[in-house]
Formats: sequence, structure tokens, C-alpha cells
Amino acid sequence: MESNAVLLESKSSPINLLNEMHQLRLLGHLCDVTVSVEYQGVRAEFVAHKAVLAATSKFFKEVFLNEKGMDGPRTNVFLNEVQVADFASFLEFVYTAKVEVEEDRVQRMLEIAEKLKCLDLSETCFQLKKQMLESVLLELQNFSESQNSEEESSTQPSVLLESKAAAVAEADQADCLLDPSDSPADRPSNRVSPEMLASKPKEK
Repeated sequence: MESNAVLLESKSSPINLLNEMHQLRLLGHLCDVTVSVEYQGVRAEFVAHKAVLAATSKFFKEVFLNEKGMDGPRTNVFLNEVQVADFASFLEFVYTAKVEVEEDRVQRMLEIAEKLKCLDLSETCFQLKKQMLESVLLELQNFSESQNSEEESSTQPSVLLESKAAAVAEADQADCLLDPSDSPADRPSNRVSPEMLASKPKEK
């Protein structure tokens, strides 16, 4: 009788693998590539593992797969027009899947991700830029709404006074027109008696 197959899966293994590779890189153990970075006279060298760089960057994958021979125990790769701080952040990201950078460097990290063809970093930068843009738009919307409410509250009292005055004036006119006790015929100044009508021709 055959037994059923079961799945043995570790949730922590990928994280542990990354952490171990990161520690090996920091200590310089088993590193087989040196990346030389130079930008505007500033130069630095970084040691890393070909397998990690090739797995996370199509640029490095193409370089390593196309190299014809080893020029020593370690392969050397030269990168121009990449800032040292940006490549250091790139390496930290590919070895740990996270990196902390200043907001104004996000665009530069996106550019280095595209240059080195690192899809994970590119998507991460794009999502972060989208969140930053949405946050700015939300702040602008809240500011605009608060400005509008302040303007409405400052103009509302005068509008209310004007509408009340207009309502009072309309009520007075309505009273004059509709109140029978105050009709022109009942007003003393407008009353004309028959005697007065009779006396007018005599005066002539």
C-alpha cells in the first residue's frame, strides 16, 4: 500500500538563506566577483557572489554567462555612471530584499534598477513612488478643502444677514397687500365721504 505524499515546506528558509548570504558577503567569504563602481571621481569596490547577482539582475546574469574565462580567482566588473551610495543600497536590497533610502533617492534607485535590470527593485521603487504621489495628492486635497471651508465660514454670516433682511422686506410687503384691516379703503387718510364729494361741485 502506497502512502500519500506530503509537502515539507519551510516559510523561514528563503529569509534564512538571504540572511546567510548577506553575512557571507559582509565577511567576504566565498565571494567570487568584485564590482568596481566609479562616479565623478569617486570610486569604490564591492565583493559579492555571482549567483546572487545573476539571480536578481539580468544585467549581471548576461555578463557572467557571456564571460569566456576567469581572469583570476575573482571576476571583475566595472560600472560607470553609478553612484557609490546607490550601488551599496542596490547590493543591500538584493541580499536582504529591503533597504532604507532618503525620499529624494528613490528616483535614482529606480534608475539603477532599470540600468541593472533588477525587476524586484524596479517594482518596489515604482510602488513607493506611487504611494508618495498619492500621499502628496491627499495632502493637497485636504488643504484645498480646509481653505474652502474657511472661505465659506467667513462669507456665511453676511449671506445669512442679507437673506434675513430680504425675508423681512418680503414679509412687510405681503402684510401690506394681504391684510384686509390695512387696505387702502380702510385707511383714514384715504377715506372720502359722500358729503365731501357733494361739496366739491359747489365750490367750483
